[in-house]
Amino acid sequence: MSQSDLPLDGLLVVDLSQFLSGPYCALRLLDLGARVIKIERPDGGDLCRRLYLTDTEIGGDSTLFHAINRNKESYAVDMKNPAELESLKKLLAKADVVMQNFRPGVINRLGLGYETIKAINPDVVYGSITGYGDEGPWVTRPGQDLLAQARSGVTWLNGDEGQGPVPFGLAIADMLAGAALCQGILAALVKRGISGKGSHVETSLMEALIDFQFEVLTTHLNDGGRKPTRASFRSAHAYLSAPYGIYPTKNGFLAVAMTPIPKLADLLDMPELDLYRDTPKSWFSERDAIKRLIADKLATETTEHWLAILEPADIWCAKVLEWPELLQSEGFTALDMLQTVERADNVRVVTTRSPIRVDGKRPPLSRAAPRIGEHTEEIRAEFGL
Repeated sequence: MSQSDLPLDGLLVVDLSQFLSGPYCALRLLDLGARVIKIERPDGGDLCRRLYLTDTEIGGDSTLFHAINRNKESYAVDMKNPAELESLKKLLAKADVVMQNFRPGVINRLGLGYETIKAINPDVVYGSITGYGDEGPWVTRPGQDLLAQARSGVTWLNGDEGQGPVPFGLAIADMLAGAALCQGILAALVKRGISGKGSHVETSLMEALIDFQFEVLTTHLNDGGRKPTRASFRSAHAYLSAPYGIYPTKNGFLAVAMTPIPKLADLLDMPELDLYRDTPKSWFSERDAIKRLIADKLATETTEHWLAILEPADIWCAKVLEWPELLQSEGFTALDMLQTVERADNVRVVTTRSPIRVDGKRPPLSRAAPRIGEHTEEIRAEFGL
């Protein structure tokens, strides 16, 4: 596959955002063929460059920055300098897509809001991510992932009953908001192709997290407003009955999804589950008691022992893999999801590849994340800035 084979080849994205949500959206557009020019401050660049997940640093930047900014170009701009700001506006006037994730009001104070850019680039597709939208009492609060998770209800759904809120081990608000913005931008580009008109696409961390819960929130809203009760033992879903959960075995852990209790009782040789065979409602009302019985049984043998029994019977189950075992597995290898990206200063980073295949192939992108302002002079010369 060549760059020209990708669906967004020839599209110019100018990304004013930083940290995770906006840059994640830009990464997805890049993987689909768009050219992404990342706008950074000359003095330090994107703050994500110094957001370290561990003490590992590559080429002066965090691994997180490298993961989310591969193959992008960096254009350094001092937005407090009127001449440089005007130069940036000239670049924005040539962009197909402009993106930003400043707090509400900040982008307008900088003179780079949608209406301003639309005046110089009428058919622009302009994408915005905030923490909590543009109205309401949370607007001025920090749009940070953990805080959005806390306000959204997702942490309350996690963990066992009585355990207290449990956050996800990932920045899901940022990733989901970035994915939502990407969907909106792609739809707006289709609209532009049909009508010639641009759009302002907006989302927020909170809106993305609310949408993430659409299944369970819809149940709650149409179930008399009753709150779900998490299992107090091996909880994995607030609304699903036993045996749904993850159980320790003799040498690891086994995940078991939706399975009729009678079938599981027969396969595991568990007469102690006979009490619940003919009363499906008890699979929820007695969820904790059933799960404790299953846990005691599964702990007596290895994960491999149980998989050999359950998988041939078409029971939905899986071994819980830690990263080393995942990376060595044939299933992971077959997906071909890793790549090494490089830069002229000998920086080499092993990272993931696009999750999207086009015509059976993944994008041929192999350049590492840029240094601050690495492409500034080239971009100025190309666009006459």
